[in-house]
Amino acid sequence: MTQRAKIDTDGSENAADQPPVVHRVGGLTSAEVAERVARGEVNDVPVRSSRSTVDIVRGNVFTRFNAIIGVLWVIMLFVAPIQDSLFGFVIIANTGIGIIQELRAKKTLDGLAVIGEARPTVRRDGAAGEVSTSGIVLGDLIELGPGDKVVVDGEVAEADSLEIDESLLTGEADPVVKKPGDRMMSGSFVVAGGGAFTATKVGREAYAAQLAEEASRFTLVHSELRSGISTILKYVTWMMVPTAIGLIISQLVVKDTDFKDSIARTVGGIVPMIPEGLVLLTSVAFAIGVIRLGRKQCLVQELPAIEGLARVDVVCLDKTGTLTEGGMDVTKLHPLNGSDETYVRKVLGALGESDPRPNASLQAIIDAYPDSEDWRCTESLPFSSARKYSGAAFSEGDGDASSWLLGAPDVLLKADDPTLAEIDHLNEQGLRVLLLARTTRELDSPQVADDAHPAALVVLEQRLRPDAADTLAYFADQNVAAKVISGDNAVSVGAVAGKLGLPGAENTVDARRLPTDRAAMADELDRNAVFGRVTPQQKRDMVGALQSHGHTVAMTGDGVNDVLALKDADIGVSMGSGSEATRAVAQIVLLNNSFATLPSVVAEGRRVIGNITRVATLFLTKTVYSVLLAILVVCSQVEYPFLPRHLTLLSTLTIGVPAFFLALAPNKERAKPHFVKRVMRYAIPGGVVAAAATFATYLVARSYYSGPGALDAETSAATLTLFLVSMWVLAIVARPYTWWRIALVATMGGAFLLVLVVPWLQDFFALKLVGVTMPWTAVAIAAAGAGLLELAWRWVDRRFPA
Repeated sequence: MTQRAKIDTDGSENAADQPPVVHRVGGLTSAEVAERVARGEVNDVPVRSSRSTVDIVRGNVFTRFNAIIGVLWVIMLFVAPIQDSLFGFVIIANTGIGIIQELRAKKTLDGLAVIGEARPTVRRDGAAGEVSTSGIVLGDLIELGPGDKVVVDGEVAEADSLEIDESLLTGEADPVVKKPGDRMMSGSFVVAGGGAFTATKVGREAYAAQLAEEASRFTLVHSELRSGISTILKYVTWMMVPTAIGLIISQLVVKDTDFKDSIARTVGGIVPMIPEGLVLLTSVAFAIGVIRLGRKQCLVQELPAIEGLARVDVVCLDKTGTLTEGGMDVTKLHPLNGSDETYVRKVLGALGESDPRPNASLQAIIDAYPDSEDWRCTESLPFSSARKYSGAAFSEGDGDASSWLLGAPDVLLKADDPTLAEIDHLNEQGLRVLLLARTTRELDSPQVADDAHPAALVVLEQRLRPDAADTLAYFADQNVAAKVISGDNAVSVGAVAGKLGLPGAENTVDARRLPTDRAAMADELDRNAVFGRVTPQQKRDMVGALQSHGHTVAMTGDGVNDVLALKDADIGVSMGSGSEATRAVAQIVLLNNSFATLPSVVAEGRRVIGNITRVATLFLTKTVYSVLLAILVVCSQVEYPFLPRHLTLLSTLTIGVPAFFLALAPNKERAKPHFVKRVMRYAIPGGVVAAAATFATYLVARSYYSGPGALDAETSAATLTLFLVSMWVLAIVARPYTWWRIALVATMGGAFLLVLVVPWLQDFFALKLVGVTMPWTAVAIAAAGAGLLELAWRWVDRRFPA
């Protein structure tokens, strides 16, 4: 592997005018650290997990619609009774609820972020210890091992076969071998080997911080829900402005009625056009989702990731650390070709000692075979997921020298080697098998494995997660395809998946035989469920291939070999015990390392998006009928039928209160795309029917009533029709019915009835049904509207399927 040119923090070749970096073997002293903190030379990059308190308050208070409603509210406080200003108090309450819930979510996120934060090992006063990322100062000596993320820019001080993956920053797929004096870029991570580097740029000067949200802050999840709501609000504003202007002219100029009453009725026409609660409920639903998941030790690093999980139809699982627990046990040592078992045990003990940061397999060997003190490691080759083996050269106690490789048998052995048949038999039992082989070549030779002489098989037993089978069963039940993608032997992976009851586990595919063409690879992935001997780059390609077939892909993993796939997946899920690099790129981190938390995460995403889609129909139906009513009033040159108090009452009972309960209810339906289309296909016919029925009742009432109190009576009849049609919209949206949904609809109906029969509520809301004929006519028109709604929505379902 060739070493690339040194890269400076701005991506250019090392500049000649750069001052030399002083490397201190023991690191900085405490006094020097304090001095740098006082000078502000600290890595003060903000945590990305949540917005600041100021941003939360600003985002909830200073909105376009709050500004419009605020102005109208101030006007109403001067010209009308307090009942007509209730909508302003509702907005204040809504804004307060939104701020409180987001602050609760922020507190949850920030608390979890501290638990899940990368804590680099820093050498100070000659001793190594963990510090928080924000505690690193300029000149700190930071130690590195496999899976560690480079958190600040620096220069390599020590390197032991140190290989760095810079693909997240540069797009370069091959790891870069680093030697002392080479530049390190923040946002890269260690794939093999170890070492230490001196921090040369910290905080916002570091390379990853300069890239802002582009590379090291990683791709933000696209939120169709939020972008859809923004699109809807944009069109609503366009419709609202000309309609409101027409209404103002109609009510204040054309109609020769009481000035203050005209203003009140104009405001009463404008306010309900604004779907003010929709944005609030979306924020609250996301915030409560974060809080619920936080209680399950699940850190959501990007809020829209909750929504993304609701759309997932394929989940890719890494076997090690996801289906199996991290630890392993050596169950058998099988010498080959007449090797002496005692000698083999010494070799394994020395190999274990040669790696300062062993992986799970090597740790099991260390536990089983203690190191022989008279063996000395002279050179080491760290394990790499790409090559599938590690190695070391030793000076033995008697003066002899030897070089050894430990890794995947099917990589180190030739395809026709008879030992592979025995290995396959062990793999079929779900056991992991490593081959110990002697080599005569130099360890840094690309052909080091070509003349490997098998010495022994090391058989390891993997511990299955007790909850893995139930979790896989949940995904199958929810029509989410599970794909096991592992770097281990394909037969062994299939056996583990089979033990857990994964459908298709018997047809395991060796990824080395997968086609490289994306379309052909996608076909193979659709047909099969278990893949072994997958390289890190292949994991990334597989995610891309699945996405090319229209799948929404979630990827789980905990190792450095999963980073690239996690980055490219629609949703990346990392284990809390995983490497720093995986936790950094994942949108969701399972801090309790429990695979069983995933169903809760998926269910929470489905609840949020499914319910927001449901309640958005309520809000936008109101917007449509408000705009249409205003247009009909302008065209007919009549008084607007409602005061603000009437529509505040209707909005509260048919939208506000029900929407809050419906938005937080369980919902297991997988989210579907085209949010705007799915909402508007119901809101438009619903709004048209509601406006037509209400205006028809209003016109009939105008011809029926006469005299001084006629307008109040006409308003009451129109309000009754609009309430009943809106209740029917609510009754349709609340399906399928459960006892609490029926109780919710009935309670809202009972509350309106209470207003109609209690005298002081009649006066407060200016609602009094006059006579018998007209109220029953209003009910009949509403019933016809409800029937038309049922027909219209069923036609829409057939004509414009979701």
